[in-house]
Amino acid sequence: MRTVQMTLEEELVAKVDRAARKLGTTRSGFARQALRAALRHLELRRLEEKHRRGYGAKPVRRGEFDVWEPEQAWPEP
Repeated sequence: MRTVQMTLEEELVAKVDRAARKLGTTRSGFARQALRAALRHLELRRLEEKHRRGYGAKPVRRGEFDVWEPEQAWPEP
């Protein structure tokens, strides 16, 4: 692991410390988890935007997915 110095507001540090104590982790552990979550969130947003651009460039055609319609119906009890 690598040590990284960060500058944070006192109030933020206090909130992070309280949250870390409640979770039974350290400030660094909390920060690692939060940074990983932020990176996952950014990746998800990137993929969603890529998906939107793809459907914008090649929209679904009428009837394109009709073959799957029976798969979407729940069977009667």
